[in-house]
Amino acid sequence: MNERKIIPCLDVKDGKVVKGVKFVDLQQVGDPVEIAKGYEKQGADELVFLDITATTENRATVVDQVSKVASAISIPLSVGGGIRTVDDFRTLLAAGAAKVAVNSAAVRNPSVIEEAAKEFGSEKVISAIDVTQVSDGSYHVLVDGGKTDTGIDALWWAKEVEHLGAGEILVTSLDADGTKDGYDIPMTKAVTEAVSIPVTASGGAGKLADFGDVLAESGCAAALAASLFHFSIVTVPEIKEDLKKRGIPCK
Repeated sequence: MNERKIIPCLDVKDGKVVKGVKFVDLQQVGDPVEIAKGYEKQGADELVFLDITATTENRATVVDQVSKVASAISIPLSVGGGIRTVDDFRTLLAAGAAKVAVNSAAVRNPSVIEEAAKEFGSEKVISAIDVTQVSDGSYHVLVDGGKTDTGIDALWWAKEVEHLGAGEILVTSLDADGTKDGYDIPMTKAVTEAVSIPVTASGGAGKLADFGDVLAESGCAAALAASLFHFSIVTVPEIKEDLKKRGIPCK
């Protein structure tokens, strides 16, 4: 079994790391570079940098800030938010991103995943999928920072992005995001079982046990969180110690 990863997420708005609940009510947390350096020291396996208002503000990701964060750390940095074209991939990879995550633009133009995978390799392409459960129990894909329900079945879309060439999936439960009630394990498990590429769970971590629970019960490859780390409720070493006690492989 592959080593599971713990990934802090830097949600960035106006040059500062922020955290909200269900993608709204944002609080400022601090400077992305300093926060990133702190997480690397803790033993984070990777970091995600999300420019959370780039899509809704219809602008590109803040490249200079990505470059500063990437140059300050040695662990892989994945970047998302406002990614629309293969040129955006090229720009961010040149700025130091290890991987680039695309969400809303890929739903509207799936060829961006295919073209980016062909040019840069699948390992550089993350399909970020925001998901909500609807009344019939199925899961729908959301775009525009969780504001728009596309009506697209999330499990179908996960298979589709794998077919198009995405190397991994970052799946966020809008229903769980910021609630601290735990990850949406049934949804994460459904997505993980639908594809053969690695899946990272996101949205809802509230306590130490939530990380081990989602990794053990859903079979996902990584667990991502933001506010728990930002407010020092749980640290990366504490999580990894708990995973090792449970027999879940990690670095």
